[in-house]
Amino acid sequence: MPLIEHSALVLALWALIGYLFGSVPFGVLISRVMNLGDLRAIGSGNIGATNVLRTGNKTAALLTLLLDGGKAAVAVLLARAMAGEDAAQLAGLMAFLGHCFPIWLRFKGGKGVATFIGLILALNWAVGLVVCATWLLAFAIWRISSLAAVAAASASTVWMAALGAHQLLLLGIALTVLVFFTHRANIDRLRAGTEPKFGGKK
Repeated sequence: MPLIEHSALVLALWALIGYLFGSVPFGVLISRVMNLGDLRAIGSGNIGATNVLRTGNKTAALLTLLLDGGKAAVAVLLARAMAGEDAAQLAGLMAFLGHCFPIWLRFKGGKGVATFIGLILALNWAVGLVVCATWLLAFAIWRISSLAAVAAASASTVWMAALGAHQLLLLGIALTVLVFFTHRANIDRLRAGTEPKFGGKK
């Protein structure tokens, strides 16, 4: 955990800014602009890149992935530049919550994987890269997006400790718990053996 250097009012301001950045539903916006229909009525109804991919438009899915990660990274970097590490971590956490529970969509958002990776990359690029590598390796082995997500989240705190990013550990634990929470239905299907693989059938 970083040293708390700012007042509660300043931190509350950066928490709000982080939430507002994170709450921008890029998947929904891109789907509308590209005439792909209402994303919330497609597939799982999720607003993230995986569900955008179910529309068959890979460009839209890639844009959603990059923007969902980028919005959290921007929130972190802006807070760090204008305030400091305590504000940056808080802004990152709130960007994640904003994506998962956006006020504009009645608090029904995405599962936060791209946002999670984006904010970790912005906070510590080395940790972010190995978290990305963990996701890619897990996905290559199992071909299940949700399993790769929970594996990467679970490993994130291990990588933080291994790479000396001890100030991120508390945030990493909180984010891991939140990733498991947003993937709770997927975890139930994984346990039941009914979670679909990429390119396969349910």
